[in-house]
Amino acid sequence: MSNQYYQSPLSLRYASKEMQEIFSNDKKFKTWRRLWIALAQAEQELGLDITDEQIEELIAHKDDINYDVAKEREALVRHDVMSHVYAYGVQCPKAKGIIHLGATSCYVGDNTDLIIMHEALELVQKKIVNVLYRLEKFALEYKELPCLAFTHFQPAQPTTVGKRASLWAQDLYFDYLEIQHLLDNKKLLGCKGTTGTQASFMELFENDTDKVKALDKKICEKLGYDNYFAVSGQTYTRKYDTQVLQVLVGVAQSAHKFSNDIRLLQHLKEIEEPFEKNQIGSSAMAYKRNPMRSERIAALANYVISDSINPAITASTQWFERTLDDSANKRISIAEAFLAIDGVLDLYLNVTEGLVVYPKVIEANLRRELPFMATENIMMDAVKNGGDRQELHELIRTHSMAAGRVVKEEGKPNDLIDRIAADPKFGLTKEQIESIMQPINFVGRSVQQTEEFFKDYIDPILEKEKQALGLHADINV
Repeated sequence: MSNQYYQSPLSLRYASKEMQEIFSNDKKFKTWRRLWIALAQAEQELGLDITDEQIEELIAHKDDINYDVAKEREALVRHDVMSHVYAYGVQCPKAKGIIHLGATSCYVGDNTDLIIMHEALELVQKKIVNVLYRLEKFALEYKELPCLAFTHFQPAQPTTVGKRASLWAQDLYFDYLEIQHLLDNKKLLGCKGTTGTQASFMELFENDTDKVKALDKKICEKLGYDNYFAVSGQTYTRKYDTQVLQVLVGVAQSAHKFSNDIRLLQHLKEIEEPFEKNQIGSSAMAYKRNPMRSERIAALANYVISDSINPAITASTQWFERTLDDSANKRISIAEAFLAIDGVLDLYLNVTEGLVVYPKVIEANLRRELPFMATENIMMDAVKNGGDRQELHELIRTHSMAAGRVVKEEGKPNDLIDRIAADPKFGLTKEQIESIMQPINFVGRSVQQTEEFFKDYIDPILEKEKQALGLHADINV
């Protein structure tokens, strides 16, 4: 590759080869030829004068695309589809006259775009499944490890490390369902003609509406589809592109939320993303271990979210049966959204494969705050010993404020337990209070919720998609 001209970082640094192949020129133009073959076969089956020899010639050259001929022709006629029709005809002189018969450019362009998007969605879904597998492994391993929970990033009632991971997985679970809905209802444009009326095909088939309708169905079946858009202009509605990218936005949101949590946890020194032996965290501060993978997830996710405005604007500003102001934008925005979300999911998978947990730090952070959270339980036990609830409530408030001042103003350890144990009105020894303060006593149903969620919601997906498991994500930088 030349270093003289701009090259997309999505290809060089972030997206997998697999996703890049889906959006490659080879994939695009080979699919065009598959569509021209399907059109010719369907037209022949419905009675048009197309020979087996012509179709065999088309099939023989379906993959050896003569790009040089197409490029030279496009420089002359300024039309990509007609340039490739011409190039295909050069290779298939017997079939030249029936290539693209009755069709408009969107027959190959739009149907190919739909096929490519659906294959890309399948890859995105496959990667989500693998991340879910990793998250389940992690969550079940740490389902019983209590940790400090946060609301507003302020210490709150404890949860467990595994329960927190179930929240990350639940977001991706919803994304999986949205993608599955799109794939379960996927359709092609079919063959609709210049304004969607199929008038050219009515002419070809002498106004036999049943044959024209059958043409749509046959083409879809030959491409592995069960359905097609019932009505269209020249193009399928561009609103569909918006729906596809909104699913990718959902994945971006889920991954971004995960990356935020990991970055905060790494600051707290509780959990870290993988850090390789020779990795440099900072050019100036050699000791640093920056969460660069999680930060990159956030950066690419932001790009996907912002990119989704493109198809929304395109869909809303189309005129009547079509305008061409969609084309240049669509070529960029759809492909780049998929390439970017592919990079996001590779990073997500890579991070979840190598998360490093520090239980001692987690416990220390929790125990610093636990005395405040245990006060209600302590108060209930003191009431059982004959104390007055209202009086004890006020005493706990007073002791808590004093202990808080010691922590914040003097930088000393939390001494709330010592204060309560020394107050005769509570009637509890320090040992009794500390027995109340076992962290696992404060996590509610976190353990059971984690087990139930993965068993009821994620395991059925993993069983259904077990052939998709086994991905390993290597990142380029």
